[in-house]
Amino acid sequence: MAPPEMVTAVIVTHRRRELLAKSLDAVVTQERRPDHLIVVDNDDDPAVRELVSGQPVPSTYLGSRRNLGGAGGFALGMLHALALGSDWIWLADDDGRPADATVLATLLACAEQHCLAEVSPMVCNLDDPRRLAFPLRRGLVWRRLVSELQSEDSSVSGDLLPGIASLFNGALFRAATVEAVGVPDLRLFVRGDEVELHRRLVRSGLPFGTCLTASYLHPCGTEEFKPILGGRMHTQYPDDETKRFFTYRNRGYLLAQPGLRKLLPQEWVRFGWYFLVSRRDPAGLREWIRLRRLGRREKFGRTGQ
Repeated sequence: MAPPEMVTAVIVTHRRRELLAKSLDAVVTQERRPDHLIVVDNDDDPAVRELVSGQPVPSTYLGSRRNLGGAGGFALGMLHALALGSDWIWLADDDGRPADATVLATLLACAEQHCLAEVSPMVCNLDDPRRLAFPLRRGLVWRRLVSELQSEDSSVSGDLLPGIASLFNGALFRAATVEAVGVPDLRLFVRGDEVELHRRLVRSGLPFGTCLTASYLHPCGTEEFKPILGGRMHTQYPDDETKRFFTYRNRGYLLAQPGLRKLLPQEWVRFGWYFLVSRRDPAGLREWIRLRRLGRREKFGRTGQ
């Protein structure tokens, strides 16, 4: 018989010790426990180090004196997991957690059944698990409910929604998949790093998807998505200036990459309409253009932090 496969959980945190404690509790009490836990702390906090050292599974604390962002944190954790000899890498954030103790086992079973290179749980609203934490667009239709991901979509095969996945909230990667598609791009810091990795995963041709029988709970992220054209389309407008900087700058880079360029005309229509018609904010549109130009030219300084 083949030896058991090694599963390593990787969690990235930054100044949210209480939330991290809840996430860790849900991860290490899975029915199929991770064989190793890696926590990347972007604040190098001794209190977080102590929290990690007290976990009931073998654990590694990686404290960074420089804030690497989500992108750099996951890259560091995933590379360390590969160096440990992991067969599977399970990614989680500090403000979310598996919905129950069966999530890891369910994801492993789903990956084996469908021969997947990566599989993700549904990412559900922490306060109302019947709703998705982030809206999912299928064509021109936005899905906001868990139930909407299932019966009416012809691409759904039993417990799997193929070709769609949230990659940092409970995503499970084979080690060989990470070798094939790489780790998140440090330059993106935050915002868009998941989209860019998803782009590479799609272009690799490797099979992946969302398991419809496993859920990961995350705070609602829908407030940034603003409806336009009577709700037929949406655009993204974070209220926080720093988040807008990274969101728009990074989108400028993303939509210049192979596999995403086809979305560029729609991008101009959506944001042009939002700033000029919905907000009546020409200055906002000029700033959006400036920031996306920075990304397109690969100017990745952290100005605006």
